[in-house]
Amino acid sequence: MAGLNKVSVDDINVKGKKVLVRVDFNVPLKDGVITNDNRIQAALPTIKKLVADGGKVVLCSHLGKPKNGPEDKFSLAPAAKRLAELVDTKVTFAKDDTVVGENAKKAVAEMKDGEIVVLENTRFRGADETKNGDNLAKELADLVDDQVFVMDAFGSAHRAHASTAGVTKFVKETAVGYLMQKEIKFLGNAVEVPERPFVAILGGAKVADKLNVISNLLEKCDTLIIGGGMAYTFLKAKGYEVGKSLVDMEKVDYCKEMMEKAEKLGKKLLLPVDTAITAAFPDPIDAEIAVEYVDSDKIPADKMGLDIGPKTQELFAEAAKTAKTVVWNGPMGVFENPVLAKGTIAVAKALAETDATTIIGGGDSAAAVMQLGFADKMSHISTGGGASLEYLEGKVLPGVDVIADK
Repeated sequence: MAGLNKVSVDDINVKGKKVLVRVDFNVPLKDGVITNDNRIQAALPTIKKLVADGGKVVLCSHLGKPKNGPEDKFSLAPAAKRLAELVDTKVTFAKDDTVVGENAKKAVAEMKDGEIVVLENTRFRGADETKNGDNLAKELADLVDDQVFVMDAFGSAHRAHASTAGVTKFVKETAVGYLMQKEIKFLGNAVEVPERPFVAILGGAKVADKLNVISNLLEKCDTLIIGGGMAYTFLKAKGYEVGKSLVDMEKVDYCKEMMEKAEKLGKKLLLPVDTAITAAFPDPIDAEIAVEYVDSDKIPADKMGLDIGPKTQELFAEAAKTAKTVVWNGPMGVFENPVLAKGTIAVAKALAETDATTIIGGGDSAAAVMQLGFADKMSHISTGGGASLEYLEGKVLPGVDVIADK
């Protein structure tokens, strides 16, 4: 098994110790209300384990991208409130614009074993956090008396920030949490030792975002399916007229190379054979829209493709159903629009009906699967979009790398 040879929460004794846990509470908020608490739920097994073992649990996370220092709309207060509803212990939110100021110090000093303190958004510290500054890293470590750091934020593991990597320089013990273990197990097995046939499905808008993923997965999988906006650059590379569809002209040659690489390696590379076309992108995105379906080599010059067509839905679904392992990252079309969600629904449905190990690589595909009601039918839905992509590229994730090996 392509497991994770890192010290885990099962290997450490935290009774009476202060434990800093980097979680991923970067949840979507609307008017101060959490619209999806999936990331908080995903962190619960690790949090509950440390609480049950008698640790003093201090949680830190970022939320959103505050540009101008501390802003109330980016506060972790709603996440702390939601967590308090999900655990059977005292949860204190340390409202503190410097993250580790007097409020935080006081809250941690007053903790009893098995209690939780949630710190304010780490990005309120700006470059101190995002440029992996020693100041914040050391302050976070000092807050827990330099005792224990647990990394359980897979969604942030691809960034070397003070709260994900820097802090490990200043603490005595480091470990990964259950979510990190689960993420790496599923993604690692899929890429390194998949049960075959292994089918990878890539969608989303831009080829540029997935250059290395395409190349790496071609070497690992048996069939690579390309849908979404990035498919039109591949169709252009085949010499097709793609009208006003999204095309990255700088990447046409790259797409040609990838098609040649697939042929050389004896891998199947499936592209849309038909497409849903319309005169313009829907505005607003969920507006009513009329579409027609045409073969992929017959897109009129004044139209754009925004979803895969019915023949392609069938083609992709068939390929997915024959697989033993499927990794899917990126929707097949503009899934936020009911008319243009059909391709994404068809793929999600095919995955829901297969016995294969199905891994959804975070980001928009995770949102789509949840929104469309297929979440409970998937083997694993990753909590990290960028992190799962970098992992599928074969990159080392800094937030994993810094944790002590077993």
